[in-house]
Amino acid sequence: MLFIGLGTAMFIMDATIVNVSLPSIIRDLGISSVDAEWVNAVYALVFAALLIIAGRVGDRVGRRLVFIIGAIVFGVASVIAARTGDGTALIAARALQGVGGAMMSPASLSLVNSIYVGRARLVAFAIYGSIIGGMAAIGPLLGGWLTENHSWRWAFYINVPIVILIVVGSLLKVPESKDEHIEKGFDLLGAALSAVGIGALVFGLIEGRNYGWIRTTREMTFANITIPEGSISPVLWAFLVSLVGILLLLLVESRRSRAGKVVLLDLRLFRITTFSLGSFAGLIVSLGEFGILFSLPLFLQSVLGYTAFGAGAMLATLAIGAFLAGPTSAQMAQRRSPRFVARLGMGLEAIAILGLGLTLSTTVSSWVIAFWLVVYGVGVGYASAQLTSLILADVPRRQSGQASGTQSTARQIGSALGTAVLGTVLFVTLSAQTETNLAAVPGLDDTQRQQIADVVEQSAGTAIPGLAEQPGGEAVASAAGEAFATAISLTAYTAAGFVFLGLLATLGLPASGARREDDEPDPHEPASDTVAA
Repeated sequence: MLFIGLGTAMFIMDATIVNVSLPSIIRDLGISSVDAEWVNAVYALVFAALLIIAGRVGDRVGRRLVFIIGAIVFGVASVIAARTGDGTALIAARALQGVGGAMMSPASLSLVNSIYVGRARLVAFAIYGSIIGGMAAIGPLLGGWLTENHSWRWAFYINVPIVILIVVGSLLKVPESKDEHIEKGFDLLGAALSAVGIGALVFGLIEGRNYGWIRTTREMTFANITIPEGSISPVLWAFLVSLVGILLLLLVESRRSRAGKVVLLDLRLFRITTFSLGSFAGLIVSLGEFGILFSLPLFLQSVLGYTAFGAGAMLATLAIGAFLAGPTSAQMAQRRSPRFVARLGMGLEAIAILGLGLTLSTTVSSWVIAFWLVVYGVGVGYASAQLTSLILADVPRRQSGQASGTQSTARQIGSALGTAVLGTVLFVTLSAQTETNLAAVPGLDDTQRQQIADVVEQSAGTAIPGLAEQPGGEAVASAAGEAFATAISLTAYTAAGFVFLGLLATLGLPASGARREDDEPDPHEPASDTVAA
């Protein structure tokens, strides 16, 4: 369990570890706020695109083998990320990390499920769940400490010794595991259409303010092609590609399913109300969570003057709330219902994010931010603990493996969309509000206000402290700081709205799941697959 746990900790931690390092990365590499969004989003995007197919490969060729190869890929990508001097190379390295993480995640879960039996299995999965919750919160803290005391590059270098331990330990201590009864074949077309559809959507959401949403606002270059001002934007084409890709995915998967072929996405699962509504709720929770985790560290460091470690420590208060929720979640679910606990959790999340939006300002107290983050952590702890069991409650046992992979993919898609959607809200508002606030600063003409707003927006706010150091720049920095406070408040309101939408989706969930009548046990499938998911 030690080496499987190390691997799980690594790919979970790297989903959040760069958040507090982003201001340093932006300054060091000179990347734009658009690039910063991609550094975050591309990891979850690639992870989501490959998760299900990587799980099937592991079931067929060997889970330990795929787990080890995934760790090596992750380690190589981490070295590339740590040594890069270019934003594009960093984004590519993060994408490669997503490949490694997608290989390790389903393999680690399946290994735990196949190695342990009886009470030991329950303990193993309890440890597995604790690792996931704990490392998501510890990631920003560790990333902040490494950035402040060494360099942001060590947020990636630290993975190298961990990978060595994982590979050596797994070869020596972890037995190989395969599914000898797995259905033959791969749905490569489904995987390709899924990646294209989701990838094009995220591209459009992130790049809209860069290229223009419908038509280009200036002459620009895309893929080494010069596009005149006023032309149809690549973003609009991306949205069209996404729509076509997703529609084709639904058509192809439906036909393959009717023909009895292997499918990436079994659309019949979405006829099960608990699965469809629960998966939607899980996607929305991830969207709100990762959007806030992306934007809040930028505000803490650029406006409130936190160090990288201080910002990481503030985000780690989420873990306090999650740990408080842990001991009471199961007891409350038994006394009331899993649905009640999930709703309570999502309600607390919405309240906490709304509270952040109402109270965040250039003078907000650290205790106020910490309070709302603890409440948010409690909400995440309750919602996450019960959503998975609710999602799988009515899924036939023979489909539980694919259902688990599908809902995990939905959450990863939510993570990528969270960075894209809420990042766009943050930076579009930041640019517009900065220009508006600068109108009250004497001595600036329209061109200067526009230039300063562009600098603040493109730097993701990291240029604000430097503005104050310029002659007469205190008023300019103050105007930009107030603009950031307005922008992050609107971002929080948007995130709270999404979480509330997810809460509404849970209204259709049953109070407690009941196994469907057609759910006959599969003699070749472990009885605890649902628990494993």
